[in-house]
Amino acid sequence: MVTDPIADFLTRIRNAQMAGHRIVEIPASNLKKRMTEILYNQGYILKYKFEEDNKQGLIKIALKYDAATKQAAIHSLERVSRPGLRHYSKPADFRRVKNGLGIAILSTSKGVLTDKEAKTQNVGGEVLCYIY
Repeated sequence: MVTDPIADFLTRIRNAQMAGHRIVEIPASNLKKRMTEILYNQGYILKYKFEEDNKQGLIKIALKYDAATKQAAIHSLERVSRPGLRHYSKPADFRRVKNGLGIAILSTSKGVLTDKEAKTQNVGGEVLCYIY
């Protein structure tokens, strides 16, 4: 049983990249599906596929690597808010991730958004993770 599914999601991606895998499989949830869509829209992963079965479902993510240097597109995955210590932020207090090169994923009242989307919609929320 996983007590922190978001940390599990990030750790599976981090471990697959360190091992040089092309595809990683993650148990699905609506939050993880939305986080995967954000990673795809921001250009951090090649593609993804949601597979349904009788149980929970599965997310298959094709990881993105640089062709010349074999470096992963995602350099850092950092979990911010955790079950023991939640981190909430207002739009004015959003921290820039790697001087604006990275993104923060937030859970807001308008859904799961990046920090830039949340700032344009002027909504705050729980900062789930930083990705660079």
